[in-house]
Amino acid sequence: MFTFYPTFKSIYLSFFNSTFGSQTFVGFDQYSRVLQDEVFHKVIKNNLILVIGTVPISIFLAIYLAIWVNNKMKGNGILRAAFFYPTIIPMIAIANIWLFIYTPDYGLLDKFLSFFGIDGVNWLGEPAWVMYAMIGMIIWKEAGFFMLFYLAGLQNLPSEVYEAAKLEGARPFQVFRKITFPLIMPTTLFCLVIATTNSFKLVDHLYIMTKGGPDNASNLLLFYIYETAFSFWDMGAASVLTVILLVILLSISIFNYAYLDKRIHY
Repeated sequence: MFTFYPTFKSIYLSFFNSTFGSQTFVGFDQYSRVLQDEVFHKVIKNNLILVIGTVPISIFLAIYLAIWVNNKMKGNGILRAAFFYPTIIPMIAIANIWLFIYTPDYGLLDKFLSFFGIDGVNWLGEPAWVMYAMIGMIIWKEAGFFMLFYLAGLQNLPSEVYEAAKLEGARPFQVFRKITFPLIMPTTLFCLVIATTNSFKLVDHLYIMTKGGPDNASNLLLFYIYETAFSFWDMGAASVLTVILLVILLSISIFNYAYLDKRIHY
């Protein structure tokens, strides 16, 4: 009811030029109109930039944090809680926090840069900078979440392998490259799928911080769907965009589990 019906309903509506008042069958003309839209091209480009900017950094940072807090040292529990804490904060609250951080002149980021004699910019108001600002916030939000999965994975690795590597005189980086990283590849695949799909499902922070601006420089696919459906009341175009989003997410999952999964050593 809550998965398949909305999916098939969106596919059905995508062939109609529909509002809440009327429906007119237009077939694939609706798809042609959406695919030729310049805003759609910009939104897809923004989403790809977000994926490239957030997914690799979030995953590698999560691995680093997990290895760090997996060591036995004082304050381990506090560190783990501090790194995981951004995950439990609602996205709306995070957007408000970072809205204050990015405030020109008075924000924490500009105040920090002023100590080094660097002039800040309008992080959310300039098209050239707004996506970098979004990427920084998303990495801060998601790295701790993925750290938890890597921490669980590291604690289940066989200790005998590490003892043998220590006896052989392997250096830390060699141990990571030859032992740790290959053994946590199943966790990496899982995190890769979640991080990539999450990048296409972000909408809350845009509503608070930028509304997709300036000039659609921070607009993402899910927010564009929301805007098309509930600001422009173009349900047909919104349904086409929803179908495109479903195809993208399904393609990502199939690629990861059907192709990458077979190349991972368990």
